[in-house]
Amino acid sequence: MSRVTLLSVCMSAALLVYILEMVRRRRLREEYSILWLCGSMVILVLSVKQDWLIRLSRIVGIAYPPSLLFLVGILFIMLILIHFSIAISKLHQMNKRMAQELALLKEEVKEGDPK
Repeated sequence: MSRVTLLSVCMSAALLVYILEMVRRRRLREEYSILWLCGSMVILVLSVKQDWLIRLSRIVGIAYPPSLLFLVGILFIMLILIHFSIAISKLHQMNKRMAQELALLKEEVKEGDPK
């Protein structure tokens, strides 16, 4: 087992354990942990199954198979960023709607004409 393989197995296993621990301590919600768990599991499996990694890297056209691990990691991080962007956009819209409704309610109270 090469140093790169050993390092990738250790790092992906550590990430997996860390994510599970964060979910257990309620510091990370389950809905947000799914992508992290999937990403670390894929990297762990590809790190352990070297023949799968080599075969996939040949299919994709990557000359150095461990580079595929970095590519997979970057793709999962991009998916997580997109997921968080969607969640933030939804929260922004909800916050805007609540502020508008609050302003309308304050205006009704000020006029003394609640509906």
